[in-house]
Amino acid sequence: MERVHHSEKSLSEVHGTVDTAKHPRGWKRFLAYIGPAYLVSVGYMDPGNWATDLQGGAKFGYQLIWVLLMSNLMALLLQSLSARLGIVRRRDLAQANRELYPPIVNFCLYVLAELAIAATDLAEVLGMAIGIHLLTGMPILWGVVITVLDTFLLLVLQRYGIRKMEAFIISLVAIIGFSFLAEILLAKPDMGEVVKGFVPTALSEEALYIAVGIIGATVMPHNLYLHSALVQTRKIGTDKDSIKRALRFNFIDSAVALNAAFFVNAAILVLAATAFYATGNTEVARIEDAHRLLEPLLGSSLAPALFAIALIAAGQSSTVTGTLAGQIVMEGYLRLRINPWLRRLLTRLIAIVPAVIVIYVFGDSELDNLLVFSQVILSLQLGFAVIPLIHFVSDKQAMGEFVIGWKTKAAAWLVAIILVFLNVRLVWMESLQVMDGSGHSWQKIIIVIAWLLFAWLFLTMTFLPFIRKQQAKAKLSLHVDAAPLANLAVPQYARIAVALDFTAGDEKLIAHALAQGGPDSHYTLIHVVESVSAGYLGDASDDYETQKDLQRLEEYATQLRALNYTVTVVAGYHQRVQEIVRIVREAEAQLLIMGAHRHRGLKDYLFGETIESVRHELEVPVLIVNV
Repeated sequence: MERVHHSEKSLSEVHGTVDTAKHPRGWKRFLAYIGPAYLVSVGYMDPGNWATDLQGGAKFGYQLIWVLLMSNLMALLLQSLSARLGIVRRRDLAQANRELYPPIVNFCLYVLAELAIAATDLAEVLGMAIGIHLLTGMPILWGVVITVLDTFLLLVLQRYGIRKMEAFIISLVAIIGFSFLAEILLAKPDMGEVVKGFVPTALSEEALYIAVGIIGATVMPHNLYLHSALVQTRKIGTDKDSIKRALRFNFIDSAVALNAAFFVNAAILVLAATAFYATGNTEVARIEDAHRLLEPLLGSSLAPALFAIALIAAGQSSTVTGTLAGQIVMEGYLRLRINPWLRRLLTRLIAIVPAVIVIYVFGDSELDNLLVFSQVILSLQLGFAVIPLIHFVSDKQAMGEFVIGWKTKAAAWLVAIILVFLNVRLVWMESLQVMDGSGHSWQKIIIVIAWLLFAWLFLTMTFLPFIRKQQAKAKLSLHVDAAPLANLAVPQYARIAVALDFTAGDEKLIAHALAQGGPDSHYTLIHVVESVSAGYLGDASDDYETQKDLQRLEEYATQLRALNYTVTVVAGYHQRVQEIVRIVREAEAQLLIMGAHRHRGLKDYLFGETIESVRHELEVPVLIVNV
């Protein structure tokens, strides 16, 4: 396990590995950009979406196709904004959040993102297990256990590069698409009625509830993190034309991929409408029931087999992208990397354990309730991914000329309000079932506390960027009368401390330190070790990372001593701010030099958060150097 410095890129193993300039023109250049949106699209056709599509088609025929289309347009808008963030700022959503929000808010956002990924993986586990059961007759419990084996699939795919991984996912998407195309041909739906389904109509209370489920399950929170990172696998120029081209081609990529996902979801709904609604089987809501009835209703043994194969492909493709999203979230928020297979195994175990317990205790009958529970968890997280994304792409100072226009901004906020409202309504209804007397008192207390915490986090996340913009404007507008310049002498500092983070900027920091001192100045080189061992053992830590960090400090000191400078090295442990302040005071330093990584605007969190806290604690001057 190792810490990753902030300068490291998102998905560093595959960052910028696809050279879009290799082919200067024509289809080959366009194809170089194609791929990321297909990895994202599998989240829109995963097993968690199947139940709402089946239930909507079985109960209301083709009436809700327009709801699917509307939710697909919402998804296209948000995914294009996510891609824009990654292309223009070269930051994924997790990294951008870390730069903007305070640590406590970021920690909460990280926990929610991990819960959303685990909930998504739970739906994939159940979907694959059900698919294996339907295809082979194997008990679902064994199917759940078998899904552990795909833990190492991502590790194998990553060895062959991002393009091979994209080809694998596109193959699975093609399997799903062809399976449902064959299903539709077997079902022979009334195309006139299908076309009518695209026309918005008034919905009954029950139809509205299912429509809410369809929309609420459409935009997957982890996909917004995923897309903003995947577009960075393309190596593009920093000039205006290159960025414009990347934005244009990625929008086309998103439109094609998400329309493929729309086709799959619409095909499931049309299949259910033709096979079940038209035959009076309107109560079909479970995936197993749909599979069982396909053969007698369509008159073909191929129909249920294709259904099961598509379900397995949907689950398998989603597990790969879910793991990538987990890596992005962990590295972006915590700057922490663990081996991909261990990351995959942890995510899968978090999903498998509740599935195994529920199946073992209650049997297969509770699987649908478990799927619903996973969707509720996803609903809780959605607003916490969408709203920061809109803030980032609306920031003129950070996005420059590529900031979204007011029309796009208005549409994005409208979509966010709709999605948050529908998802809050869904969670609120679930909470009321517990609060109305059916739940225990401890459950009610937990729900009240959870709602208060969510309200605080939601309000902070939503309005903090607006508040900071107003504060920035207020600072710029304040002017005072010019004071007489009576003393312009710059002191020669005798004791100078330098906070290093072992990036390419260290040399620049040390150079600035030497420029501020004299021939007899004393320099203290500081680095704070942040390993797990350092967090528990402090200066007694002796793990590999601690030893390596001390070795690096000594290497710097040795080079400076060879140039006749007086140098001391001091390591701090775990608490960055407190340790830097402590060491500076103990060294009696008269000046502290720290590095900032040129975050734009007010987004100075990460090193900026450290700098702000340190300078308020110290009485000595703090020189901040952009590195």
